[in-house]
Amino acid sequence: MSASPRPLVLTRRLVVATVLVLALPAFNTVAGALAPEPDLWDVWEAHDPGSTARIDHSAWTAYLGEIVTPDAQGVNRVDYGGAAMAKRADLDAYIATLAAIPISLYNRAEQEAYWINLYNALTIQVVLDHYPVQSIQDIDISPGLFSSGPWGKELVEIEGRGVSLNDVEHRILRPIWRDPRVHYVVNCASIGCPNLLPVAATADQMDALKNAAARDYINDPRGVSIVDGEVVLSKIYEWFTEDFGNSSAGVVAHLQLYAEPALAADLQAIKVYDFAYDWGLNDLPGS
Repeated sequence: MSASPRPLVLTRRLVVATVLVLALPAFNTVAGALAPEPDLWDVWEAHDPGSTARIDHSAWTAYLGEIVTPDAQGVNRVDYGGAAMAKRADLDAYIATLAAIPISLYNRAEQEAYWINLYNALTIQVVLDHYPVQSIQDIDISPGLFSSGPWGKELVEIEGRGVSLNDVEHRILRPIWRDPRVHYVVNCASIGCPNLLPVAATADQMDALKNAAARDYINDPRGVSIVDGEVVLSKIYEWFTEDFGNSSAGVVAHLQLYAEPALAADLQAIKVYDFAYDWGLNDLPGS
């Protein structure tokens, strides 16, 4: 769901905001107000709609197959201290391959898959660079006095330009594609985040992957749950309200598109909301 405003939230474990929305005008909170808005980096608008070139992401799928294990609660855990570290050379080689691709020469669909896979691969790489850590927020390498986490640091050079995780999410993916489902396929290495995709994103499977990831997250307690008669939403829906219809009613409408029938009915009936997010690392226990 990759990443800032994620560095703006200073807690590391389960965070429950004491935000009660009774009239449902909008999710009006400090965290929401501070969330980065899409800020287009216009150089990355360049693309070739006529291109039929394809990018091979099979190395990423193979690496994910080695390192990702779902736990009993359905959270995709990453074996950072085991397979991910042991196969680190494969990860680095894949990222280097992506960095060498002139991505502006590809069509939009290939570009979207490219940026999603790059974001997720860089996130794992930066965790491995600083492992062991309890939370990705502990990796304080972003520039700026009040910055937290790794999201603002340039981690790779693409077509001669230094690119950060923030750039990929907020300056490329969000403003170019304007699809709220992107939040379900970029992963910030946290338990509260939508699952790390266990396979590479590809242009031909993108829509199916996004829909499946949306359903999985929304129907999981990390996304939406009913607690003591209140709806508890992931803070993703607070941070990025503008991507989900720019109002609480828009968020609910989005959730109902993917919610199972019982949950959809609860969302319609219950008008009191809290927000929660678990910043613990999505590490494989015992890794």
